[in-house]
Amino acid sequence: MSSAAVLDVPAPALPIELLRQFDVPGPRYTSYPTADRFVEAFGEDDYLQALRERRDAGAQAAPLSLYVHIPFCESLCYYCACNKVVTRHKERGRQYLAYLAREIELQAAQLGRGATVSQLHLGGGSPTFLDDQELAELAALLHRSFSFERGGERSIEIDPRTVDAQRLSNLAALGFNRLSFGVQDFDPAVQQAVHRVQPASQVFSLMAAARALGFESINVDLIYGLPRQNDASFERTLSQIRELRPDRIALYAYAHLPERFKPQRRILAEELPDAAGRVRMLARAIDVLTAAGYVYIGMDHFALPDDPLAVAKRHGTLQRDFQGYGTRPDGDLIALGVSAIGRVGATYSQNAKTLDEYYDLLDRGHLPVVRGLVLSRDDLLRRAVIMALMCRGRVDFDAMGEAHAVDFRHYFATEFAALGPLVACGMVRLSDHDITVTEQGWFLVRAIAMVFDRYARANRTRFSRVV
Repeated sequence: MSSAAVLDVPAPALPIELLRQFDVPGPRYTSYPTADRFVEAFGEDDYLQALRERRDAGAQAAPLSLYVHIPFCESLCYYCACNKVVTRHKERGRQYLAYLAREIELQAAQLGRGATVSQLHLGGGSPTFLDDQELAELAALLHRSFSFERGGERSIEIDPRTVDAQRLSNLAALGFNRLSFGVQDFDPAVQQAVHRVQPASQVFSLMAAARALGFESINVDLIYGLPRQNDASFERTLSQIRELRPDRIALYAYAHLPERFKPQRRILAEELPDAAGRVRMLARAIDVLTAAGYVYIGMDHFALPDDPLAVAKRHGTLQRDFQGYGTRPDGDLIALGVSAIGRVGATYSQNAKTLDEYYDLLDRGHLPVVRGLVLSRDDLLRRAVIMALMCRGRVDFDAMGEAHAVDFRHYFATEFAALGPLVACGMVRLSDHDITVTEQGWFLVRAIAMVFDRYARANRTRFSRVV
């Protein structure tokens, strides 16, 4: 690992003025409608009905995706807005695994044992809070209830502080083929400010081990806008990331919402970079990463040209779900664990957010679904439009109108008027037949998608900023 230097990059990929113009709050569109629209009137009965309809579809049903939420972390990261439980009591993982087994059994009873799964993702929290034996038991539970496709994606989020080369080898033996390392920032002062200290050398060592073990794709998470970050420190992190060269990079904007997320109250607001500094960091990251050969996928994702994510973008087959961008065909997502969000048919559902409620519902023999949403025809149409923009960068009016039995231009007359400023600044091209996101527009595709979001127009303040 060499020392960082100022990088030589071409002219900026995106004018800073444009980033400033569209630095407004907005959803990330891992779903539409977004989770803030879920209602408690949706419960277990509604979810069971969606599962029955899927089961009745038989062989016509597409393979499932599975998400398993492991909420535990050994230490608190001050920036975190995830649903987590901070504890050093490892026995809590064992108890949680027992309840996951109950939930898996209840789900399988409704779906029919042996439902085909093409994608598995373990997130948190820190899935590696569980020890290797517990992870092996979890894998066995899933394999007893579901049938996993050969060549499917098996991914897990990794806290680098909780693993070594041997643990990575054990994960590979369990069938995991994709890893995501939570790095956030390499600068020691920033790490101290967010209470997540992990030497860069540790991450480089783990990356080398993961490469040697043959993991198919390795992602690194970064965050800009953290306390004590500045142009120079972030430049050093970008240089180290370029040297590390993961297959994928997720570059998230830190959203400082201490009124909603208690851990963030430990961050000193005066240590946060200002809006102009955040914009400069994002612009610089885009320039450095694209100059280093990464393909900008959309939102906050970058990938090397031969990574399946970049290939999917080129082929127009990108998908987006609660884990972000993906490559698997759009389909149902079964969510397991506390607070996990799933999608079955035209419904979204979310499990109980606290362990006590999650455990209580399972103790009483119920699936732990406590809220969700049945999508209306308007929701389904707008979801299709937003996902087409977010994933393919184009909406064909005739095809979309025919699929949803509407006159597209008439239905979205208000939205067409709102596209005017985006056309004027070169973010989108509008013809008689389609909307196309331009190369510049990809960097701010959230702002374009928001035009078609019926709910965000009324309530934007609860979302993170686009930049």
